[in-house]
Amino acid sequence: MKSSSFFTIAIAIAIAIPVLILAVPRCQAQPATSRQSMVDRAIGYLEEIGQSEDGSFSSKTGPGVTGLVAAGLLAVEQPIDSPVVEKSLKYLESTRHDDGGLYAPGSRHANYETCLAIMAFSKANSNGRYSELIQAAEQFVKQQQWDEGEGITSDDPAYGGAGYGSKSRPDLSNTAFLIDALRSAGCQEDDPAIQRALVFVSRCQNIESPHNRTEFASKVNDGGFYYTPAAGGDSMAGKDEGGGLRSYASMTYAGLKSMVFAGVDKEDFRVKAAKKFLFDHYSVSTNPGMGSSGLYYYQHTMAKALDALGEKPFATADGPRDWQADLLLQLAATQNANGSWTNPDARWMEGDPNLVTGYVLLTLAYLK
Repeated sequence: MKSSSFFTIAIAIAIAIPVLILAVPRCQAQPATSRQSMVDRAIGYLEEIGQSEDGSFSSKTGPGVTGLVAAGLLAVEQPIDSPVVEKSLKYLESTRHDDGGLYAPGSRHANYETCLAIMAFSKANSNGRYSELIQAAEQFVKQQQWDEGEGITSDDPAYGGAGYGSKSRPDLSNTAFLIDALRSAGCQEDDPAIQRALVFVSRCQNIESPHNRTEFASKVNDGGFYYTPAAGGDSMAGKDEGGGLRSYASMTYAGLKSMVFAGVDKEDFRVKAAKKFLFDHYSVSTNPGMGSSGLYYYQHTMAKALDALGEKPFATADGPRDWQADLLLQLAATQNANGSWTNPDARWMEGDPNLVTGYVLLTLAYLK
């Protein structure tokens, strides 16, 4: 009996082992969650928890978050007539002013808020329903751009840039949003406003060239980008010992995609210099130069830039990387149980799950 039992067990183990061996690789090869599952859970969070009765998201900070979330929902192909999208667009329409802008009353972020609203309405405009609204908003943001209307010439470091809307100073982040909004509204790369914006973008790059003669151009000289050369210059990554403005990756991706959207050839030395910086500083889990700060803004900007560049995989110092797969795995690992995302580093509002989940939806749109 013992011999027979042993023989029976041995046969069972012999049969089971190949099954287990075959099963393990299949389990390991599957991501923790699929892209569509991540999208569905995010939409569930936004519908059930994130959205207010009036259709807004985090409206105490103004309508900017609602514009970003609505654009994200539409980017992952949530139907225009779905309640979560329909309500958010209705709320955004209620923020429209006679000057064409879409912003909170008395807002100091009118340009930023309007740019995000343009991006949302442009994605919802397949039937032309929002064409007039978009055209009026386009004219508004063009008027917000720093140019001759502000009494400055093309020699001024602020020229061509866009800021939040308070006219304190322009910066690369808002200028990138301006270019995104104008392109989504149908403006071509040779549009005068986009070409003026390119002047500013080129001056945010740490490389001296005929396009950049600012006082900071040659001090760091690594091809990366920083926040602004205007009003004395500023980088969120700080200054180096020689007074140069340190580059960081989120602004470098913002600069790279802005140049591509403005028609700069991919063989242009400015594009190549930006790619070299990103080649040396590839990451999906940190914002190189800033650590955890602005991580989800960074991931969204990275995905949009690399998609515009059209390089799959992307060359890095560690070899070619499938950036789409890398980002997808990173986002799968960081999604909260309720379907949202948040950054433990709350700088730049990334403690707000509505804002961050909006960023992630925009990122996931490029991870197909």
